[in-house]
Amino acid sequence: MQMSDITIQTKNMIDDLKAICTNFGLGNASSEYKIITEVFLYKFLNDKFIYEARQVVPQFSNMTTAEVEAAMVEMSEDDYELMLMDFGGSTAKLKKNHYISYLFNRKNQDDFHKLFDDTLIDIANFNIEIFSVQTGGQSKIRLFDALSQYVIEQEKKDNFCRAIIDKLANCSFDKVFSQKYDFFATIFEYLIKDYNKDFGKYAEYYTPHAIASIIAKIMVPNKVQNVTVYDPAAGSGTLVLALAHEIGESNCTIYTQDISQKSNEFLRLNLILNNLVHSLPNVVHEDTLLNPRHLNERKDGLMTFDYIVSNPPFNMDFSDSRDALAGEKYQKRFFAGVPNIPNKDKSSMAIYLMFLQHIIYSLDEKMGKAAVVVPTGFLTAGSGIQKKIREHLIKERMLRGVISMPSNIFANTSTNVSILFIDCENKEGKVVLMDASKMGTKIKEDGKNQKTVLSADEISTIIDTFNSAKSVEDLCVVVDYKDIEDKKLSFSAGQYFDVKIEYVEITQEEFCEKMNGFKARLKSMFDEGRVLEDEIKKQLGRVYYE
Repeated sequence: MQMSDITIQTKNMIDDLKAICTNFGLGNASSEYKIITEVFLYKFLNDKFIYEARQVVPQFSNMTTAEVEAAMVEMSEDDYELMLMDFGGSTAKLKKNHYISYLFNRKNQDDFHKLFDDTLIDIANFNIEIFSVQTGGQSKIRLFDALSQYVIEQEKKDNFCRAIIDKLANCSFDKVFSQKYDFFATIFEYLIKDYNKDFGKYAEYYTPHAIASIIAKIMVPNKVQNVTVYDPAAGSGTLVLALAHEIGESNCTIYTQDISQKSNEFLRLNLILNNLVHSLPNVVHEDTLLNPRHLNERKDGLMTFDYIVSNPPFNMDFSDSRDALAGEKYQKRFFAGVPNIPNKDKSSMAIYLMFLQHIIYSLDEKMGKAAVVVPTGFLTAGSGIQKKIREHLIKERMLRGVISMPSNIFANTSTNVSILFIDCENKEGKVVLMDASKMGTKIKEDGKNQKTVLSADEISTIIDTFNSAKSVEDLCVVVDYKDIEDKKLSFSAGQYFDVKIEYVEITQEEFCEKMNGFKARLKSMFDEGRVLEDEIKKQLGRVYYE
C-alpha cells in the first residue's frame, strides 16, 4: 500500500469518528476533541500491540491480524506474560480482553457502553506508570477516561459506543508503523485541526510544520547524541517533535511544561505516535512561570537544557501572578523585568518576554541553543524589557541570528513574527540577520483566514542561506556584535542592508537636457498651484459674503 493510500485511509477513519460525534449531538462540543483523540489513540495502541507481537513471536510474522489475536487468546497466562516482557517500552501492554476484536464480538450485549468505558480505563490504569502526564502536584493524568459520559441520553450510550467500535474494527493501522515523522506530523495536524480554534492559555496547539522544520534544520545542522530538548510552553509539541526527529528520537530526551490540559493531552498523543514514549514522564501540566517543575539533580535549582524551542503566547493577562513574578524569589530568572499591568487592556501584557527570559535562564551555559518565536516588534523596540533582553544577548555573546517571517505565517494571528536563534557557543562568531518577509504565497484557509504558505524551495533557501552564514542581497546580512552595538542593538536585517544608488553614465548635454526638463515640469506645477490657490480664495470669499 502506498503512503498516500495509508494517509487517505487514516484521515477517512478520523472523519468517520467525527461524523459519529455529530450524529450523537457531540459535533463541536467541548468534549469532541477528547473523544476523537482518545479513540484514535486506542486504535493506534491496539494495532501497534499486534504489530509488536509479530516482531517478538516468530510464528506470528505471516499470520493475519485475526489469526494473531486468536493465537494470543489461546496462550497460557505465563506465556502471555513472557511475551509482554519482550515488548519495547514504546508499546502499551494490553490484556486479552482489551483488544478491539474482544469488544467488537460483544457489542450487542446490554450495557455495552460500560464494557467499552471500563476497557479504556483499565488500559489506562494498566499502563499508568509510563503512559501518563504529570501534574504539578505529581499526580498522574491517565491515558483514557469514560467516553460514554459525554452522551447525555442514557438510551443512546450503547449505540454510540457500538458505532465507534464498528469503525475501529473495519480498518487496520498495520502499515502505519513503518512510517516516519513526516507522516505522523501530517496525520496529527489533520486530527486536531478542528480543535485549534480554542487556544490553550499558554500555547497554540500546533506550530505550522514549515516553521518547525526550518527551526529544526537550522538548530541541528550536524549529528548530536544524548541531548536534552525543552519547551516551556509546549502546546501540542510540534516544535520539540520536529527537533527530536532531526536529532534522532533515540538520541534525545524531551522535557515540556504547559498550563493547558488540552495541550498536554495533544502532546502526549503526539509523543506516542512519534515513538517518544520514553519522554512521557517529563511532560508536566503546570504554570511554567510560577512553578517550573524540571529541577537539577540536586533539586536546588532549575534544570538547564542543551536545546530549547518555543512558540510562547505573545500577549496574555497574567496580572494575578504579576506581582509574585516581580518578587525577589524570581528576580534572577527574570533579569530584565516584568511587564506592568496596563490600565485598559490586561490581555495585552507581553507574556512572551517572561518566557524568553525563562528560556535564556534555562539554557546550558556552555553549549545551550534555543529558537524562540517572537513578535517582529521585539527586534527594534527602543526601550524597556525588550531592549534589556537584546542587550543581554549581545553582552553575553549568545546570539546566532534572526529570521523575520512573512505576515500571516500563522493562520490565527496577523502579528508579524520572527524566529530568534540563541547560541551560547557563538562567542566570537558572526550573527545572521535574515528578512524572509517577502517570501511565501497567500492562500485562504477554510475560505476565511488568510495564511502565507512557504514553498519547499523557499524553505530550503531559508535553511541553506542561514546555515551558510553568507550575506545575500536583500535577503540577509552577516554582522558581528560590534555592528549590532553600533546600530543601537537593532536585530532587524533591513537596517543593515546597503542602500544602493544606481549609476548611469550620461554626457554633459544629456545631463543639461534632463535638468531643463525637471525645471520646466517644476515651473508648470508651481503655475498650476498658483491658479488653484487663486480659485480657492475666490470660493472662500463667496462663502464669507453669503
